[in-house]
Amino acid sequence: MALTFYDTTVASYLQTLGGVANVMAKGEAHAAAGNLSLEELVGYKLRDDMAPFSFQVVSVWHHSMGAIQGLKAGLFEPPPKMSDMTWDRCKDLVAEATAYLEGEAEGEINALGEASMVFRIGGNDIPFTNSDFVLSFSLPNFYFHAATLYDILRIHGTPLGKMDYLGRLRVAGG
Repeated sequence: MALTFYDTTVASYLQTLGGVANVMAKGEAHAAAGNLSLEELVGYKLRDDMAPFSFQVVSVWHHSMGAIQGLKAGLFEPPPKMSDMTWDRCKDLVAEATAYLEGEAEGEINALGEASMVFRIGGNDIPFTNSDFVLSFSLPNFYFHAATLYDILRIHGTPLGKMDYLGRLRVAGG
């Protein structure tokens, strides 16, 4: 069976969103044991010039659910500004993206692969085919932000390993 656009997008997003939900649940358990303040973590930055944990979650949400919405609309823009982010809001965004993607029809997503779209940023329109947008921009950003939120939890002592991040593997026969 050939790799499909659905496999590349929705199935990949769902796998990693599952990993993100898992590492966040482990962060929550670590906090419950008195080892971490989740509300302080939401604003934590790895470096002063980097965005905080909450932005990593917003970006995972935006480069999964928002990317599919952008492919359908023919337009993708930076994520909306979200103020007053809390741990619960971060969890809700991951759950929202997961629920949205679980409702996507494989045939509809596969039909989007060769369509065109525009990434609009700062008054500039950058043209893409949908497949080039996903492969060269959206997926790399999605994985970068998922790994960064994992790293923030890990640096705060949450007991995590690579398998926690990977999510449910798509194994043969399973």
